[in-house]
Amino acid sequence: MLPPREGGLRWVTPHWGIRLAGWGLDGTHCCCLHKIETLSIIKKTTAMSSFVIEGGYKLSGTIRPQGAKNEALEVISATLLTEEEVTISNVPEILDVRNLIILLEGMGVKVNRIEKGKYTFKADDIDTEYISSDDFVRKCAALRGSVMVVGPLLARFGRAYFPKPGGDKIGRRRVDTHITGMINLGASLDYDEHKKAFFLHVPDGGNLSGKYMLLDEASVTGTANILMAATLAEGTTTIYNAACEPYIQQLCRMLTAMGARIEGIGSNLLTVHGVDKLHGAGHTILPDMIEVGSFIGMAALNRSSITIKDVSYDNLGIIPESFRRLGIKLEQRGDDIYVPEQESYVIDSFLDGSIMTISDAPWPGLTPDLLSVMLVVATQCKGSVLIHQKMFESRLFFVDRLIDMGAQIILCDPHRAVVIGHDHNFQLKAGNMLSPDIRAGIALLLAAMSAKGTSVISNIEQIDRGYEDIDLRLNALGAHITRQ
Repeated sequence: MLPPREGGLRWVTPHWGIRLAGWGLDGTHCCCLHKIETLSIIKKTTAMSSFVIEGGYKLSGTIRPQGAKNEALEVISATLLTEEEVTISNVPEILDVRNLIILLEGMGVKVNRIEKGKYTFKADDIDTEYISSDDFVRKCAALRGSVMVVGPLLARFGRAYFPKPGGDKIGRRRVDTHITGMINLGASLDYDEHKKAFFLHVPDGGNLSGKYMLLDEASVTGTANILMAATLAEGTTTIYNAACEPYIQQLCRMLTAMGARIEGIGSNLLTVHGVDKLHGAGHTILPDMIEVGSFIGMAALNRSSITIKDVSYDNLGIIPESFRRLGIKLEQRGDDIYVPEQESYVIDSFLDGSIMTISDAPWPGLTPDLLSVMLVVATQCKGSVLIHQKMFESRLFFVDRLIDMGAQIILCDPHRAVVIGHDHNFQLKAGNMLSPDIRAGIALLLAAMSAKGTSVISNIEQIDRGYEDIDLRLNALGAHITRQ
């Protein structure tokens, strides 16, 4: 056992076959460490890290997107549903995923890092006392991805705490869909004043039971939570208005491989026939569609030519067409995307001549996670576009930083911004910025890469939560980014 440590979270990344180890947010040791030979300190919370970016360099070459963060949080949580070993490949080694792995190890899950991006999970000895402890609830509250463990814990052990989750400061993120779904499955709900968390539990001697439910919103995490709980419920569960994102489809395929019986995969009507137990399986995470979109925008901003490898094009939905609306030419080459160098990008207008509007919507609509990137790209296109962020009321506030850099943007309200493109006639000015959330952080990074001069972005821990080694990968294309 390693001694307690001050200063917060310490990450150590082992080489092949060596398990993760780290310090919890409270300074206590979270997981065991075997045969550490070479350690690389990845993260400290004692000081705010920064990116120093020299802008104005063209990029070229090939880049490969990481595994999808949102899918990873779901499928890793699903390993709690079985006591058998589950192997997951293409895991993005980012802060949010690493924190979730530490949380699972604290619960007693045996985690083995086979190689970079490939892990095995075996939840055969869960500490049922710990999952009801103050320490566990406190750590769940600090991690957005922790909401995904509620469904599996409730289904398998009959109880789960549901604190208000952490994560991005992008506006309200309701948990009503999750909790209502669990209640529909037969769970009882109490509020623990001491722990500041909801307590979901199945009455003594009882089990979750299937039921028809119509979700109040097509919540991705809500659908995933209810889906995981329903796999071990008695009878049949019908989930209408379910989210149908590729992440949910992937979760369904993994659960099916584990022995679950799920119908309607890919639609908004899922039917789950409960089973007594699930078994081990293997699963590969899709490439991150948000990274793919970010790289497309990056190429356009810098008038560069890049190839994005192995994007799983069929799972990108409307994303490529949305960038084409901004005038960006894309070529599908097998499962790759080639973005050619262009001198100018002309924004489309609607057939009646009205201003182009780009807005988010539930799948197969455009994911809200890409609107920040598209807004930055639009600043250098020719024409005007209305960016309408419907879901989160605080995601557009970062445009103040872009205005300081010289972008022509009218922030109409917390949800809408009109962008008047410069057509590269005016280069953005460098500046000092702070990353408010993951997606705004990457958008500001892309803006700084295209700006004239040297920019500094602080609070890059927000970027590290969602993007693996982003500075190293972009520098390989010709960017000039230094981590401090």
